[in-house]
Amino acid sequence: MVKYLLLKYLRFDKTQPFISLSALLAFLGVSIGLMVLIVAMAIMNGFDKEFERKLFTMNYPITIMSHSKANITNLDVEELKLRFPELKFSPYINAQTIVKSGNSMEGGLVFGVDFEDERQINSVINEALKGQIPSGFEIIIGKGMKNELGGDEKVTLIFMQNDPSGFSVVPKMKRFSVVGDFSSGLIAYDKAYSYTDVNALRKVLGYDYGTYDGIHIYSQNPRADIKRINETLPIGKRAIGWWEQNGNFFSALALEKRALFIVLMLIILVASLNIISSLLMTVMNRRQEIALLLALGASKSEIKKSFFAQGLVVGGSGIVFGLVLGLFGVWLLGSFDIVNLPADVYGSSKLPMELSLIDLVMIVVGAIFIVAFSSYYPAKKASNVDILTTLRNE
Repeated sequence: MVKYLLLKYLRFDKTQPFISLSALLAFLGVSIGLMVLIVAMAIMNGFDKEFERKLFTMNYPITIMSHSKANITNLDVEELKLRFPELKFSPYINAQTIVKSGNSMEGGLVFGVDFEDERQINSVINEALKGQIPSGFEIIIGKGMKNELGGDEKVTLIFMQNDPSGFSVVPKMKRFSVVGDFSSGLIAYDKAYSYTDVNALRKVLGYDYGTYDGIHIYSQNPRADIKRINETLPIGKRAIGWWEQNGNFFSALALEKRALFIVLMLIILVASLNIISSLLMTVMNRRQEIALLLALGASKSEIKKSFFAQGLVVGGSGIVFGLVLGLFGVWLLGSFDIVNLPADVYGSSKLPMELSLIDLVMIVVGAIFIVAFSSYYPAKKASNVDILTTLRNE
């Protein structure tokens, strides 16, 4: 009975074409809504993961900091290497500077590092080195800073510390040779960060030999390792993770992603209204047949199941078709440069597409729930047709 009624009411009715058109619109609405939601979530995930990968490199997985400058020694570094042999360490000193070349000046942050250690934990710097190891007063600057300064081979670093000179104080200044540049894909770092030899910067700042401001650490599982590291550090030193330094940024991305999911899910909800309208029109036009079937012995449960199944077929086929369209759209946008982005803003000229399995499951489950909910009321209405009144008046 259920299968018979389902096939009967799904067929195109020449006398009532608008009912079939409404069902077709419901099918297309659910499909397009699901496709848009899948593509949008893949784009959001892609940007999220892309920024995460870049920030993971330039902010370093774990950073050990001290409450005072030059408070970390070679002994501290060697002790950490013995306790955590699976991790990679790059001690550093840093200072805020103004980088001057000709009449151009840019503010930034210069890191003094051992490039042999740094290249092990920072793939961006490793690529910029190109086999050479800067020494002495040589520096590697970000590509954004290099473009702003005009690409000169010599730059002057003006430090915040002052030197006494007669009856006044003047800022510390030192000339460096530019031997390379790096591009992290994030303009904020490419216009601010620069790297030089730790011993050269130590001389400029007047640090004692073997002292550092902090330690950059590479870890494949930083969230677990940071707890172990903090347990071993003395008072006055602490380890922070890259996610802690960018917590507000990723919180904003997560909130935007949730809001986008809810808003786009409303598209499927609106499309499902066509399922309700088409089923209700079918019920209203078939009341006499439904009443006759009930009078001949068909149960209300069978009538309800047949109309509920009709709604599920229309909505479910829309979900399947939308899923195919959505996955195809993700593959198409991710494989070809259909949409060009400004690389200096987004870090990539191609749309980063990355659809997580959890998001896909949530989308499909949410769509199924909306379709099932939309099919229930018309099915319930069909099973409650008044047999006597309908057969008497119609």
